[in-house]
Amino acid sequence: MSHIEVRKMTGGCGAEVLGVNLANLSNSDMEAVRQAYVDHGVIFFRDQSITPEEHIAFARRWGDIVINRYFPADQTYPEIAEVRKEKAQTVNIGGGWHTDHSYDPDPAMGSILVARQLPETGGDTMFASMYAAYDALSPGLKKTLEGMRAMHSAMKAFGASGYYQGGDQSKMKVENEMKEVSHPVIVTHPESGRKALYVNLAFTTRFEGWTVQESAPLLNYLIQHGSSPEFACRFQWAEGSIAFWDNRATWHYAINDYHGQQRLMHRITVKGVPLG
Repeated sequence: MSHIEVRKMTGGCGAEVLGVNLANLSNSDMEAVRQAYVDHGVIFFRDQSITPEEHIAFARRWGDIVINRYFPADQTYPEIAEVRKEKAQTVNIGGGWHTDHSYDPDPAMGSILVARQLPETGGDTMFASMYAAYDALSPGLKKTLEGMRAMHSAMKAFGASGYYQGGDQSKMKVENEMKEVSHPVIVTHPESGRKALYVNLAFTTRFEGWTVQESAPLLNYLIQHGSSPEFACRFQWAEGSIAFWDNRATWHYAINDYHGQQRLMHRITVKGVPLG
């Protein structure tokens, strides 16, 4: 009998995994955590106390680590990206529905976010299931989207005219080459076998073979559809909290409601495989 309890968050997505110590995870517990991750798309842990070294070690049990090219890394541990907002800043990182690294040829498998410094109030993160978003599409739209591909680029967020360069997060790096990459609009998850919607507000630019203008009505509809509250859950951070989400099956949104307070999270992203 496993001592691990998996407690579903909402009808839309997410589950808390209780009775586990990520700093000392047995192989059998690892398999239970892996199954919860595949089943629920995003899983949450409470009352954890892990060092940066243990954070890195846990991530490596899932796959290779992707070094983020755009926002700052921890000075001691380059594998760890700092998701930081200072007291004087008004723009946060991740303040819109997105999935990490969809602009990469091999999109990220998952991201593991550890709370390091939290505001007294606010700073929750919302997640949405793209399994549920796909399931709720009409049969006709599913058929239309099945053979389509969409283009993704980091330019929308991190380019010279992107969202972050116009505000107080402009210290983020800008790279000269931010090419578009193509991914299926509907992906089949390599582990669960379930279908999921794979476009997002932050990085999807257009449909392959379509102009930006032609793409906008349908793309905007899919983004609005995916953010429906019935597909979502909201996670309230506390000391010792960790979230681990599947970038192939979820979106997330960092709520920016804590101006004048500091928030620092450590994120490690795990490399994935081509989605088709």
